[in-house]
Amino acid sequence: MKTRRAAAGATPSSSTKKKKKSPTTTATKAVEKKKKEIKKRNGDGGKDAGKKESKFDAPMKSLKRARKDAMLLSLKTQKGEDKEEKSEDEDESDDESDDEPERGFTDKNKSWLKPVSKKTKKKAASSSEEEEEEEAVSDEEEEEEEEEGKKSKRGGGKKKQQLFDEEEEDDSESDVDLDDDEFIGGEDSEDSESESSESESEDEEDELLPIERKSRKMDAEKAKKTSESRLEQLQVNVRDEETYQLPSSSSSESSDEGDDDDDERRKKSTSSTKGIPDLTSIQQRIQEVVRVLADFKNRRAPDRSRNDYLERLTSDLATYYGYNHFLIRYFIDTFSVPETMELLEANETQRPVTLRTNTLKIRRRDLAAQLINRGVNLDPIGKWSKVGLLVYDSRVPIGATPEYMAGMYMLQSASSFLPCMALSPQEGERVLDVAAAPGGKTTYLAALMRNTGIIFANEFQKKRLNSLVANLQRMGCTNSVVCNYDGRQLPKVLGYVDRVLLDAPCSGTGVIAKDSSVKVSKSTEDIAKCAHLQKELLVAAVDCCDANSKSGGYVVYSTCSVTVEENEQVVDYILKKRDVKIVSTGLEFGRKGFTSYRGKTFHPSVSECRRFYPHVHNMDGFFVCKLQKMSNRTTSIITTTTSMASNNSSKNTRVEKKIASSSDEEEGDIEEEEEEEENNNDVKKKKKKKEKSWVKRAKRELGVV
Repeated sequence: MKTRRAAAGATPSSSTKKKKKSPTTTATKAVEKKKKEIKKRNGDGGKDAGKKESKFDAPMKSLKRARKDAMLLSLKTQKGEDKEEKSEDEDESDDESDDEPERGFTDKNKSWLKPVSKKTKKKAASSSEEEEEEEAVSDEEEEEEEEEGKKSKRGGGKKKQQLFDEEEEDDSESDVDLDDDEFIGGEDSEDSESESSESESEDEEDELLPIERKSRKMDAEKAKKTSESRLEQLQVNVRDEETYQLPSSSSSESSDEGDDDDDERRKKSTSSTKGIPDLTSIQQRIQEVVRVLADFKNRRAPDRSRNDYLERLTSDLATYYGYNHFLIRYFIDTFSVPETMELLEANETQRPVTLRTNTLKIRRRDLAAQLINRGVNLDPIGKWSKVGLLVYDSRVPIGATPEYMAGMYMLQSASSFLPCMALSPQEGERVLDVAAAPGGKTTYLAALMRNTGIIFANEFQKKRLNSLVANLQRMGCTNSVVCNYDGRQLPKVLGYVDRVLLDAPCSGTGVIAKDSSVKVSKSTEDIAKCAHLQKELLVAAVDCCDANSKSGGYVVYSTCSVTVEENEQVVDYILKKRDVKIVSTGLEFGRKGFTSYRGKTFHPSVSECRRFYPHVHNMDGFFVCKLQKMSNRTTSIITTTTSMASNNSSKNTRVEKKIASSSDEEEGDIEEEEEEEENNNDVKKKKKKKEKSWVKRAKRELGVV
């Protein structure tokens, strides 16, 4: 023990000298000292015998311990040398630092500026504990060696051969132990590599900016959501082949009739939650019914018809989206079930904000540059429009900028561009806008005409005239005349014009995203009233148009509705009522109009009309039709019936009877009208005579001849 401590204590002192001793020499010296101690213990043997006894009398564990001590000494010497070299480098750096003053950040601050991870602290603590355990184990082994040495003195020459055999076995075991240590060391190296990689990742996270940390968290959340959605899709795919049975209300009622106690309990529970539908269960039911309707033949329940599934779907959609049953069923009858779902979802989101550049005052490029400087994020609305801009977001209120107040642009929906583009008025023409307020389309027409010609802006409601006049003045439209007439009386007031724009009042089923009250307020009666008014206005608009115009003779009919009764059916009516035909609108996109709907067939040219939907074109629901007037004559219903009678000889007698009866009625009406006119003339004559006598008396009193 003393020799080992002396050797261990001598190594640091020897390392301070310039000539350093190698670790192999210190190990051999320790082995020689062990041999000398063994010789002294054995005592009386000769030189040759002493050498032999030194080989065999020493136990094999002492040899192992000597090897380990030599390895420990070599490691300690190497550590001491490294420390001395570091101290010398630090002394040199201190001398250099004394010569030159420090400026700014130095390498001394690296050790405490870097954040110490928890894992490195744990490693340092574990290394100190391991060193203490090794020292305790070494002391125990030394005590065991001393006891074995005392026992070996008592043993005779018979044990020498056994010790030789044990030495060979121990040598082989030591080789195996070394291999195992190497293998264990490899595992420790792998663990250290993994720990080092984790510590590096933590250091990288510490070095990241807070924005980068948030982005990583967002990415992790997105990955979780995608995995959850995939699991849901897998569950749905598993249930695809199953048949879905509708919940029957009758069965629930029959089961409730049996037990009165259950009824009372359910009434108490339902009274507290009355009027609050379970939206999650309704949504699941909607998905199941849509899945069944997609493959009705294979997935239907045997006791249920298609109408049962549709009724359940309409009731669930009405409660989920807040519509009345009429509108939901109308959408399902007009469109397919998946398209109806897309339409309802699109109506729940607002359409993007769009604005139209006033080309009378500024170009679109210059306006976009000015608005971008004010913090407005915008883009061109598309290739189909040269004046539209799409606004994503804005730092300032887009309806209160200096550019807006100066009339450089107009806040206008993208769908309201389409009727003006379809009409395409020319310079110097007379144009009529039947329903002009609030003035978005009228100002666009003035910009297309470059403030030439005349625009008659008519509005029936006096309340909306203020907004119409204000927008016309703000946008600088000098060729417009505002009037307040009923649109059905305009042919008697204005006479003929070159082009007519009729954006008719409608039910508003295409702008539900703007006005959610349409979901509940509309019914079949409302749509029928709107359709009747639209037919009258369209007849008046066609009568105002001049078929003999050199550049015009066109009428554009548009609505913000999706219903067929207000669109294709009105157009089909005017084709029968007046001498007009449908021409191409000139719009590059949009769906074709319906030529048949629920057993009703329309004229084949109705397909030239264009429909626009929120879920397809990301704009309000709209309908546009362009008509060309062929002649100014009006075709009545009697002439159409007579022409049909001439083609069908079998119907001649019926038509003649109808005509004769109508002629007799007309003659009787004419006679009555003549009698009334005669009576009116007699009354007027008497009034004139009375007025003359009164005038004569007044003149006489005044003395006037």
